[in-house]
Amino acid sequence: MLHKGQMSIDEWVELKAEEEKRESKVFEESRGVGDTPVKAKWYDKISIRGYAQVRFNRLGNPNGNLINDQGDKSIGDNNGFFLRRARFIVSGEVHDRLFVYIQPDFASTVGGTGHAAQLRDWYADLFLTENKEWRIRAGQSKVPYGFENLQSSQNRLSLDRNDALNSAVKDERDFGFFLYYAPTHVRERFRRLVDSGLKGSGDYGMLGVGVYNGQTANQPERNDDKHMIVRAAYPFEFANGQVFEVGASAYRGMFNVSKAAIVPLGGGAAVTPRGNNNILDQRVAAYFVLYPQPFGIQAEYTVGQGPELSADRRSINQSDLYGGYVQAMYNYKCTTYCLNVLPFVRYQEYYGGKKHEANAPRNVVRELELGLEYQFNKAVELVGMYTFTQRTSAVATGPNPYQEHYGNLIRFQLQWNY
Repeated sequence: MLHKGQMSIDEWVELKAEEEKRESKVFEESRGVGDTPVKAKWYDKISIRGYAQVRFNRLGNPNGNLINDQGDKSIGDNNGFFLRRARFIVSGEVHDRLFVYIQPDFASTVGGTGHAAQLRDWYADLFLTENKEWRIRAGQSKVPYGFENLQSSQNRLSLDRNDALNSAVKDERDFGFFLYYAPTHVRERFRRLVDSGLKGSGDYGMLGVGVYNGQTANQPERNDDKHMIVRAAYPFEFANGQVFEVGASAYRGMFNVSKAAIVPLGGGAAVTPRGNNNILDQRVAAYFVLYPQPFGIQAEYTVGQGPELSADRRSINQSDLYGGYVQAMYNYKCTTYCLNVLPFVRYQEYYGGKKHEANAPRNVVRELELGLEYQFNKAVELVGMYTFTQRTSAVATGPNPYQEHYGNLIRFQLQWNY
């Protein structure tokens, strides 16, 4: 008809497009008759990924009495190459209103046995609106307190989280329900800060409120009290593309402290500290992050009250706590031999009880870290650090428990992502 002049070129193009549309529809309908479904099934929407970290902290002649049970257990005597994390993550949006996330760790220590599998995350995001701006996160997930607690260890520069903020939530997780809200453009910005390699914390909403057990991940509930938490954060993006994020969070709840017999100040027979096991724990925290584009700076601080062993080691009471850190970094993008190089320096301190340890002993932590992350490519990276440290030991045995130790550490970590 086109050749005979019975229609114009524009009419022929329109007719051809309609014909191709009909043929495509017939093809899709025919697929439903065979083995291939018309619509993708839930297993077509699942992604599998993960990462692993191997460490070595024993170069030089470090103080063997330096330990950090809540951080890197391979610091101290009788340690060598150490599998710090071995994560395997299964996640996906299996329904327009449902996102699931499952993450075990195969490098946990359970009952003195290493390389044991232990659950880290198992939660679902239930989208309350079609645009996914409102959601409820149900299950075991990260408690939205601070910035670095939420930042994946896969993305963090320093090898360990800071003690001050991390003392609030061991393993950063608990079982509960959290309501998050963020406009679509803010959710996209949070996602981009991670995907672009700028060391973002992920999407925990612009506003959040939650209720959770309070005894931390994989621990049984030991009282009938629930913890309550609120959070607010916003990543400002300027005309030149620079992102500056600020945020704050606060929580309150009764924490059940475990007790063990210890020698009191002045010596004598070991006694179990007096006091109620359930002690009010309430804290507030604030942070800011100037993302490394290329220079960056990051800082957090927390104050509050929580369980703490008395100076005479005879009772456990509610006491003040405070601490935080500041970190400067530079993001150098390579043109050959590597992807990125990120040198950094960080100072942290913490003064207060460690509620997750038996008797909630008072901890004093001061550390200065100098480090460099070398990214060979997106799959492999190496971190080297030199640490000047002073911290309280968790060792409770002997006539003088909870001693402070000093020392320097040379630390390395090889990480691969898959």
